[in-house]
Amino acid sequence: MPRKAGRGPGETRRALLDAAATALRTRGISASLDDIAREAGVSKGGLLYHFPAKDALVRTLAQDILDTFRAEVHAALDPADTAPGRLTRAYVRASLDTSQDEVAVRENIALIAQLISIPEIGAMARADAERWDRELHDDGLPEDVVTLVVAAADGASTAPLWGVGIDVAAARKLERQLLELTRVS
Repeated sequence: MPRKAGRGPGETRRALLDAAATALRTRGISASLDDIAREAGVSKGGLLYHFPAKDALVRTLAQDILDTFRAEVHAALDPADTAPGRLTRAYVRASLDTSQDEVAVRENIALIAQLISIPEIGAMARADAERWDRELHDDGLPEDVVTLVVAAADGASTAPLWGVGIDVAAARKLERQLLELTRVS
C-alpha cells in the first residue's frame, strides 16, 4: 500500500501509533503488524521503516501514553499558583478532566490494560509511577494528603472502565474537594 500523499514522517509515525492503539485495543496483543499497517494506511515495509519490530512499536506506544499524561499534567499547571502542592493540583485537574468523552476514556483504559500485560511495559509503567510518586511527594504537601488526593483522582479517572464513570457535575465537585485538601494553611 503506498504512502498517503502529503503525509510526512512525523505524521506517519503518529498514524502508526494511533493504528497500533486501535488494533491492540480491538484485537489484543496478538494484533499483527499487517493489521496495524493496514489500519494506518501504510505498507508493512513502511511500518517497519519507522518501527523495526512490533516490540519497538508497542514500547513507543506505551511511552507515548505515559508522556501524553505527563504533558497534560504540566499543561494543567496554574502559572499563578506558587504554593506547595502546585503539581498535585495539576495532577488532579488532568486526572479529572471531563473534556474527553467517556467512550474515549474507556478505550484508553482498555488499551492500557492490554499493554500492561507485557512485562517490559509493566516495568515502564512502574518506573513512571515511581517518578510520579517522587515528584508528587516532593511537592511540599504532607505525605498523607498526597496519597489520599492522588488515590482519589486515580480512582475516579479509571471508574469509566467499569461503566460507572462519574458525571461532569460530580467530577467537578470531587475536583474542588481534592484541590481544597491540597491547600495547606
